[in-house]
Amino acid sequence: MARTPHATVRVLGIDPGLQITGYAALDFAGREPTLVEAGTIRTDAKADMPRRIAQIHADLAEILGELSPDVVAIEQLYAHYKHPRTAILMAHARGIVLLAAEQAGVAVRNLSATKVKKSLTGNGHASKQQVQRAVQTVFRLPQIPQPPDVADALAIALCAGRRVKARSR
Repeated sequence: MARTPHATVRVLGIDPGLQITGYAALDFAGREPTLVEAGTIRTDAKADMPRRIAQIHADLAEILGELSPDVVAIEQLYAHYKHPRTAILMAHARGIVLLAAEQAGVAVRNLSATKVKKSLTGNGHASKQQVQRAVQTVFRLPQIPQPPDVADALAIALCAGRRVKARSR
């Protein structure tokens, strides 16, 4: 699909995770973004860490090659004091995304979870279900996106794309 660089911006939103990484590609040309593709990269929870990292990297490199985004958008790393292990595991997955984007020569935009949620729902502390419902509404989807990682990736791409388009005006 040929795109003119100034008319359309393709944003690949990524919700990083070691077991499930959600991704969503959106094209921003006119007033409303167009959903190009959304899905997940899944790893075997029983596989060792190096194998899981290698699989996410290989799958993401393939997605970057196929979708040719102009920008990769990813959630900033955060740590909740009650769940430090979650932040450590997310950091592994986030590092893979940053490496793959750099290798593909694609710019990366970091967004906080609260900014993404606020831009979509008006509430920076919205629940996963609120984000899923908002994404369903924005993209006029017949069902709530499942798993929640896909909805999160769509929300990240939407927030980043709106910011990129606003700066280009």
